[in-house]
Amino acid sequence: MKLTVTTLTDLIITLDVSPDMELENLKALCECEVGFSAQEMVITHEGRPLMDNKKDLKTYGVGDGDVLLIQQLMLPNSGHQLPDLGIDFSAIKLPNTPAPSPVTPPETFSTPVASTSGTSASTDTVERFRQDLINHPDRLALLKHNNPSLAEAFLSGNKELFAEVLNRQLAEKSERERKRIQMLNSDPFDPEYQKLIAEEIRQYNVDSNMEAAIEYHPESFGQVTMLYINCKVNGHPVRAFIDSGAQTTIMSQACAERCGIMRLVDRRWSGYAKGVGVQKILGRVHLGHIEIDDAHLQSSFSILEDQAMDMLLGLDMLKRHQCCIDLKRNVLVIGTTGTVAPFLSESDLPRNLGPQSEPTVTELQRFGPRGNLDNSNKK
Repeated sequence: MKLTVTTLTDLIITLDVSPDMELENLKALCECEVGFSAQEMVITHEGRPLMDNKKDLKTYGVGDGDVLLIQQLMLPNSGHQLPDLGIDFSAIKLPNTPAPSPVTPPETFSTPVASTSGTSASTDTVERFRQDLINHPDRLALLKHNNPSLAEAFLSGNKELFAEVLNRQLAEKSERERKRIQMLNSDPFDPEYQKLIAEEIRQYNVDSNMEAAIEYHPESFGQVTMLYINCKVNGHPVRAFIDSGAQTTIMSQACAERCGIMRLVDRRWSGYAKGVGVQKILGRVHLGHIEIDDAHLQSSFSILEDQAMDMLLGLDMLKRHQCCIDLKRNVLVIGTTGTVAPFLSESDLPRNLGPQSEPTVTELQRFGPRGNLDNSNKK
């Protein structure tokens, strides 16, 4: 019969075994696959740990196509205990995998402890955990997904920082567990108890929603490449960001100086660009020349003092030239000229044009030619 064997680190193997195979032989078979000894294994079937090594699989009711979960039992005298960090290695459940039984015999599992206080890890424990991540890249990859702050501290190479983040998370986990135990022992009609129950239910729903997203919509966890095209301003090459949510076309001061148009800035149009943040507008270039492939277009630019990217083509430019953002072909179609400009791939973008540096300017407040605040374009 065929069995599927999995671990909490998302390792999945398929075995073809006999129903008469004893449990100890199955552990020996899995030892080389899972990376720890048979003495440290606890095999669970349908939420029930299999304890007697001399019994065969048929006696335990294991049938063809069943799923077995292997967990590592940290022996008290092994010297290799690692702290239970709340890293959530088991937070993401495999589809159709039964959850572990809530009632676990005391002799089955030994909860790893970091120190007598239970809220901080000793120096040796921290170092063993670091070595465990170094020796098992698959665990590090899972840690990056489930506990990015601890993974970032590990990748920094700073042992003191790693120990600090580790101890902080241990303390937070200990506090959560204390509150949970307090909740179980409290009066069920206590308002504070009801709040804790509501929070437990809310967190359960969040975790279930995330599990469903990982299984059915994993692409939602990736980063989306923003839309840039190659163009020329006053004969100088520029990578322009396409943003239909921005009110006007803007350019950074550094790019304007590089393109030689700072001499044309009308400072009477100074003001502030407001979105998620606020940026200072130095002024406006009323008429500039943009070249996109074989199309020669005219546009105005608001020059921003401190802007991450070189240029942003806003809605004023896109509407004036009847531009169409065609995501199916991954191109920008300029309706007035018929020009088709392909969007740049992620590898063509400089690092400073990553998702964290994208603009969010949606509103401009500027001073008109007479020096009065002009809010005519305000939404």
